[in-house]
Amino acid sequence: MSAVVKVENVTQRFRLVQERPDTVRELFAKFFRNSTGYHDFEAVRNVSFEVHEGEMLGIVGSNGSGKSTLLKVIAGVYKPTSGTVAVRGSLAPLIELGAGFHGELTGRENILMNGLLMGFSKRQMMDREESIIEFADLGDFIDAPVKQYSSGMYMRLAFAVATEVNPDILVIDEILAVGDMAFQQKCFERLERFRNSGKTILFVTHTLEQIRRNCDRAIYLDKGVLVADSTPEQVIDMYTETTISEHPELKLSSLAGLSAPAR
Repeated sequence: MSAVVKVENVTQRFRLVQERPDTVRELFAKFFRNSTGYHDFEAVRNVSFEVHEGEMLGIVGSNGSGKSTLLKVIAGVYKPTSGTVAVRGSLAPLIELGAGFHGELTGRENILMNGLLMGFSKRQMMDREESIIEFADLGDFIDAPVKQYSSGMYMRLAFAVATEVNPDILVIDEILAVGDMAFQQKCFERLERFRNSGKTILFVTHTLEQIRRNCDRAIYLDKGVLVADSTPEQVIDMYTETTISEHPELKLSSLAGLSAPAR
């Protein structure tokens, strides 16, 4: 299989402001003391991996491990501080609820706007509109401003648009967590058809059982560093063991719903 996403030695660094001077006097005092008031933070450090055509890759790690930052680098939201990302084919990111939606526009109007932003013509989006509306199942809310939507309604519309425009690569960051169980099942059925047609999926979630059941492979990020790249079972076991060793107050039984082997 050929690689459709290739991440090579990627580091993403942010500058964090530690304190802000409240007055001009404080600003000059900091200048003469040569005090910067900030420090650099590497959210992702020297990460390399490939994702192949038709593969569903799960990404696990605790909060703050760099998962979302990595997806945003792949999606082109961030330009990496160092290293390179090569993406072959069209990519649809679902990495933030409401991203790409205009709150004052209706759901129907946002369908058209999102399509235009992704390079589709008005006619192409109008041809897809009915299928998107049917899958999202928002009823009369499709003609209401999206600022009135709940997080679940945002997710329904965003997922319907992203999968209906048929990208080569779909990037999902925790967005399915806000949907009800019936709609989540509907989404995973579509993802399975999406993958069976040769598409590629990058999937971040804290629900480890979803990764175990649906992904071909998984990677584990810890403090911005890639520490494992293997089968979902092996990566989940390593992540679970590390989490319990770092937080001994947790019991394995408390993670059972997330990491227990599928039966």
